[in-house]
Amino acid sequence: MIMNKQILLKSRPDGMVGREHFETVETSLPVSLNEGELLVKALFVSVDPYMRGRMSASKSYVQPYELGKPISGGIVAEVMGSKHSDFRSGDVVLGNLTWTEQQVVNGSVVTKLQQGLAPLSYYLGILGMPGLTAYFGLLHIGEPKPGETVVVSGAAGAVGVVVGQIAKIKGCRVVGIAGSDSKVAYLKNELHFDEVINYHTTTDMPAAIAKACPDGVDVYYDNVGGEISDAVLQYINKFARIIVCGQISMYNSTEIPMGPRPQVALVKNSAFMKGFIVSDFSEHFPEGVKQLATWIGEGKLEYQETIMKGFDALPDAFIGLFRGENTGKLLVEI
Repeated sequence: MIMNKQILLKSRPDGMVGREHFETVETSLPVSLNEGELLVKALFVSVDPYMRGRMSASKSYVQPYELGKPISGGIVAEVMGSKHSDFRSGDVVLGNLTWTEQQVVNGSVVTKLQQGLAPLSYYLGILGMPGLTAYFGLLHIGEPKPGETVVVSGAAGAVGVVVGQIAKIKGCRVVGIAGSDSKVAYLKNELHFDEVINYHTTTDMPAAIAKACPDGVDVYYDNVGGEISDAVLQYINKFARIIVCGQISMYNSTEIPMGPRPQVALVKNSAFMKGFIVSDFSEHFPEGVKQLATWIGEGKLEYQETIMKGFDALPDAFIGLFRGENTGKLLVEI
């Protein structure tokens, strides 16, 4: 038997997630594989804000994690053994797998990656769910036009950095909202955002939005919700498009916070607000990956990753998401 580590959901968080909600155990794997199965070893593990919702028992667009069962998410893994005709040892695959060092999976639940085209970690970031979320949310819902002002909250996160750069490719004026001076500098100096607001040091967010967006807001890509989004909605233009991708500011809240209702602003400006999840566009994923890869190859898209090392770092990496400790995509390299 092969012994390896696995991380379980020990208890459901009520408020901010902490180390106490995880449990690391040792588990065993069978030596032999059945027909169609693979033995895979985790190389890179993704931690993403949506996973916080799965820790709660409440109904959402994905099933909640079960207590006492392993957490799962996007993983790039190496095939160590195969009894599937489409895979062989040394192949690298992508799939929604459990937080386990090594595991046996059916070959039907993973996708073989072509090695050498991009760093393998990119398939969990700019060429994976975050990149596709940015691509389809902005282009298919936001429909940005040259000269328009695009505002993106959570601008230094895995989705936000791609949103802003695509908006620049489309000829827009881009305003980002992020949480530290280093992130502000990165977005302005490296990714060429036109303006960036540090929400931690800004005492009057509506005034900061008004100053950064003198011609109003045409497209708002909302990753955070809360008071930041309340402020942006005060300055939307006629026929503005609001893309609701995430609400990370409220994922650890124990009660639903009260805030301004958006309906008045939407009606007054004939504005459009739509929430989405990236799987809504699953049939178009090949198109998105191809275009993102093309922009990377042309030097039009840059990407930064925050990579923590070691299987045991997974809980701390996940907790760090909600403390804003990452710039770009946050990953754990096993």
